[in-house]
Amino acid sequence: MEPAAAWIPFDIQLSNWTMEYAGWAPGYPVELESTETFGNSWLQTSSGGRMVEYAAATDDDSIDKAAQEFEAYFHNMGMKIPINPIHVFEDAAREFKVDIDMMKMKIHMYPPSIQVFDDKFFTIPRLVAIGPYHHGQNQLKQAEKAKCVAAYHCIMESGHSVQDMYDAVVSAAYDARSLYDKDVMAGISEEDFLHMMFYDACFLVQYFACSTDGSGTMDPSLRGFFDFNRKAIRHDIVLLENQIPWRVVEAVLRFRPVDLEAFVAFWKQYLQDRKVLGEQPLVLDDSFEPPHLLGLLRFYIVGKGNTKPPTQVKTNMISFSVSAIELAENGIKLKANEETTELIHMGVNKRGIFAELSMAPLSLDDERASFLINMAALELCTTSNFQEAEPEDSAVCSYLLLLSLLVHREEDVQELRTKHLLQGGAGLINKDALTFFTRLQSLPLRGSNCYVRIMMEIEKYKLKRQMQIKVYAFFYKNKRTIFAIFSVVGVLVSILGTLMSLKKQSMV
Repeated sequence: MEPAAAWIPFDIQLSNWTMEYAGWAPGYPVELESTETFGNSWLQTSSGGRMVEYAAATDDDSIDKAAQEFEAYFHNMGMKIPINPIHVFEDAAREFKVDIDMMKMKIHMYPPSIQVFDDKFFTIPRLVAIGPYHHGQNQLKQAEKAKCVAAYHCIMESGHSVQDMYDAVVSAAYDARSLYDKDVMAGISEEDFLHMMFYDACFLVQYFACSTDGSGTMDPSLRGFFDFNRKAIRHDIVLLENQIPWRVVEAVLRFRPVDLEAFVAFWKQYLQDRKVLGEQPLVLDDSFEPPHLLGLLRFYIVGKGNTKPPTQVKTNMISFSVSAIELAENGIKLKANEETTELIHMGVNKRGIFAELSMAPLSLDDERASFLINMAALELCTTSNFQEAEPEDSAVCSYLLLLSLLVHREEDVQELRTKHLLQGGAGLINKDALTFFTRLQSLPLRGSNCYVRIMMEIEKYKLKRQMQIKVYAFFYKNKRTIFAIFSVVGVLVSILGTLMSLKKQSMV
């Protein structure tokens, strides 16, 4: 490949950009390519540019005659088909199985339910395209120049050559095309795709550095770009359709290390305004293989739980819908989990004769709402059966579903704020939060493992404490009237006491 043919954002040319990959195809050496044709020689093989005709190499007249008859037969048919048509179906079935087996690692597009739910704020990047799905859109072209600048500084700060880093990206992206939608990839050449992977990975790594301890030594112009567009970049890099394979990012990280633990730790507490005191420092799990950045962040935000499978409740009917007010009437208090921010840690805990529903708190604004929706979309795309999957696989969907069903009125939103489940005052107002939670009910979140377990725990609590709940519910519903009566009684007692005191004084 000649240097002038290299794909560079905005046609910006880098010096010494020499990558000789002309003729390279994933999985096949350059020296050996094979083609099968029903031509005059029946089967031809290309090796190093030399054509070898196998049919012409034999003197066996019977074989030659059979080949000619075979060719004539298909010529009369007017089409070319495999020797055994079942191979077409076998190939389709094999390809389908590979897609299903790779479900966890694929770069998914949004499912139809998210497309219907969204107003494009949660799904369309504002500033930068990462990966091929949104590449080339007019509103995102300005960031392509910043990618080139980020790649330049990433190379210079690594201390390695362009060729070494690019070779590492090519090696990591050997089958990355298969992780994306085939229709989208059909219009992107192999060369353009590899350049895209390189620039996008360098951009992400430099953003990681700017967000942690590397900002002090970063080029001021690049740091200024990241700082000025921090909110837009933060929104864009966690969109489901705006991802590249994590192993490609890791290839660049090996040359240009950053404090990845600090970066992930920031995102782990991103959904809350208040830091949890005493929480253990984040340690990255080397056994976890993330599909991409969104998958990496979701893994640590969800966390690992020790939750048990749902306990079966002996009843004819279980309610899978409950409001914050209804829980309060049943003696179940809402409580913000002050010990951890991980979403997996939600459940019903006994407190004497009553109970409390504990969940991780949430500071809700537009950005965090978008992040939650994209994590839920990832779970919907990678989890075929929520009830059979591990609780962690559907924790975000369970968390959102539970919050959405707790809220039916603005008073319910205020109840969540009173119990500190919703934090802060700079996010969505009660009306907007109610709209967001109500719209969540249109998503196919029902059946999530954690959610089913919590609903069964609530039902079990209600069955065991029916009498206490009735008494408590009576006092809860009529607490204002009861308080008013006791106030009146108190006033009357005070008046009677005063009259009795005056009567005694008059008798003296």
